[in-house]
Amino acid sequence: MNKKEINEIKRIFSDDCGLFTVNHVVTAFVDSEKNIKCKTNQLYNTIPQDEAELIMINLKKVLSGSIGKNLLEYSFPKDAYLEGGAQPFMYETLQSKLIDEEKVDNFLNAIVEKVEYVSTYTIFAAHCTYSVLKKNKMDEFEEEADTDYNFIVTALCPVNLRIDGLIYNEQDNSIAKKESCDRIVELPSDGFLFPLFNDRAPDINGVLYYTKNAKKPNTSVVEELLGCEFSMTCQNEKETFKDILTSVVGDELDYDLITTVNDKISTFVDQNAHETEIPTIDEHKLSSILWEAGVSQDKLEKLHGVYENAMHGKVFRAVNLVEDKVTISGMGFKMTVDNYHKGDVSTAIGKVIFGVADTAVDVNGIGIKMGGVANG
Repeated sequence: MNKKEINEIKRIFSDDCGLFTVNHVVTAFVDSEKNIKCKTNQLYNTIPQDEAELIMINLKKVLSGSIGKNLLEYSFPKDAYLEGGAQPFMYETLQSKLIDEEKVDNFLNAIVEKVEYVSTYTIFAAHCTYSVLKKNKMDEFEEEADTDYNFIVTALCPVNLRIDGLIYNEQDNSIAKKESCDRIVELPSDGFLFPLFNDRAPDINGVLYYTKNAKKPNTSVVEELLGCEFSMTCQNEKETFKDILTSVVGDELDYDLITTVNDKISTFVDQNAHETEIPTIDEHKLSSILWEAGVSQDKLEKLHGVYENAMHGKVFRAVNLVEDKVTISGMGFKMTVDNYHKGDVSTAIGKVIFGVADTAVDVNGIGIKMGGVANG
């Protein structure tokens, strides 16, 4: 799913949209010992409005965040299509429309059994229908719907214990300690949508995974429950990119080169900001960026082997490689500059390490020599 398709689903995901309907909604509370303590399965339009609005907020949250960081699309591998695999399991759940209680129980039990979770949590799952309007050659909507996009969206929400101190008791007109505690359902930490919405039509060959924490996603949702091969997190991509840069460039690596490469990747992202597909950097594109940044041809000859060993044919999501600030550390100091300018940073570093030649420092986690800057 590209940005345009995700935004289309986010835009119609509302009670006020006449083309969108939430049909059945399943909720379940799971305790720390993986027991389903309660379960409900009801028509959305029978749920009290204030409760329905909160459920809607949790479900819609699964479509939020940045593509490539919080939202990750996965295609089912071949073995996921085998009997008992994740793809037919998800498809059967979709076909049940969350009405068949046996299939609903199987779905909930699969989540509880296969997903690793550090605390108690609540599951919200909804079967939804979006009547997709045709578009003409001018990219304008026609009046009649072309097809129905039926999908299941699932949110996994942590439940935290809230124990308040003193409260005002209206009945006794007194201030006293609260006798009970509340279990508060938070916004989802993880979730997924099936099937995908590709080319404005259902695509049962993949799933969209959501994580609140892009640096520490719950890989068990992707690998164990959905049967897909987990790709690198944004942090993994950044670290792998740094390793490739260090291995290829070697002793040519300095502050100016690091910031020049970062500038070129940032420009590439900006140039593609209005494209529907997220910009990616493969080996060829990276070679071009490094060449333009001044890396010698001798060094670039190493890139193919280093890139293959690190990426195994995969590509970087460009947005995950961009640094918005510069952090320099070493010799007992650490400094961070936002919206950096090369001259300003070099001058600042020079003041900190003045008089020390060939000082080793880290720039955004990459070790370099600062030799000439000490005189800045």
